Amino acid sequence: MTIAACKLQGLQSGVDEMPDRQGYFIKKSYFCAMLEDEELRDSEEQDLYEHLKITVDKGQTPVRVDKFLMQRIENASRNRIQGSIEAGSVLVNGKAVKSSYKVKPQDQISVVLPHPPRDTEVYPEDIDINIVYEDDHVLLVNKDAGMVVHPGYNNYSGTLVNALVFHFQQLPQLPGNEGRPGLVHRIDKDTSGLLLISKHEYAMTWLAKQFFDHSISRKYIALVWGDLAEDGTVTGYIGRSLKDRRVMDVYDSEEKGKWSVTHYRVLERFGYVTLIECQLETGRTHQIRAHMKHIGHPLFSDALYGGDKILAGTVFSKYKQFINNCFEIMPRQALHAQSLGFNHPSTKKFMNFESALPADFKAVIEKWSAYVASGKSNQ
Repeated sequence: MTIAACKLQGLQSGVDEMPDRQGYFIKKSYFCAMLEDEELRDSEEQDLYEHLKITVDKGQTPVRVDKFLMQRIENASRNRIQGSIEAGSVLVNGKAVKSSYKVKPQDQISVVLPHPPRDTEVYPEDIDINIVYEDDHVLLVNKDAGMVVHPGYNNYSGTLVNALVFHFQQLPQLPGNEGRPGLVHRIDKDTSGLLLISKHEYAMTWLAKQFFDHSISRKYIALVWGDLAEDGTVTGYIGRSLKDRRVMDVYDSEEKGKWSVTHYRVLERFGYVTLIECQLETGRTHQIRAHMKHIGHPLFSDALYGGDKILAGTVFSKYKQFINNCFEIMPRQALHAQSLGFNHPSTKKFMNFESALPADFKAVIEKWSAYVASGKSNQ
């Protein structure tokens, strides 16, 4: 995609100029929206981590706080520092400041960033991955629940990216996407299902644009608490909870979050829980989990959003035992990325893939089906 094409479509773009072997300069264009737009950046869990506390020296001359921190935090890019300042994650004397703030002698600076500074190199690991589809341009993986997608705080090994680097050479990394080669989106650690990988820079740019335009088709299967009355759509602005930064809340103001849309359709009712299909129009952090909690129907067995408790049903001990058995079978949120459709970067043709429910999800559905068939749900 050329820079001109990006501008015509109103997209953010960038240019890197570098000499080739003959000394001529080559312009490399890339789609920056996948780096800066929250559509994709918000699809990662980035809980804040306290890096360090700094007491400014008595003889310090006035200097911008972003430049000051660049000199003191190893392996932290200026963009990352400025992003944290904008997010209110750099405190001076207990208060958030802007990048233009000039540090003064004896200032107390507290810095929290999405993850601790570290070597951004990803080390290859021989880990089996379930490949659904592969060609010279893209790779489609069926991720197991429990597998982290890319290295991050407390998860520097054993991730899907570690496996990809081992099995495939030179996956693309656009500027600002270091440590996540080939990735244009992600799914949560305990969510199973389909994940799309790009195998070269053009494919990455092509796919990133589709995520930005919301033209990627993504459908999830979820089991939620309660009897959903009918099909519907959940909207709102998703942002970090003010009470717990691990959790996302749905707000009614764009000042507090990013716009989000989830369409859901009832597939099967089991009295106290409902099996639904969710189609994403946007891709925010924990979008389905936050949306279902927002309308009073948290995902079954979702501990982070309160779904690991009995939220509907009877008070009988046998029912409690039945629910506990379900939780033991599926000790994670009941969410599966079932289908993914996209326009291929080479053929430009639409391709759609589906993934069957994993064993734990299927087993819980079978237990609920048997429970309803037995007539116990009416007791």
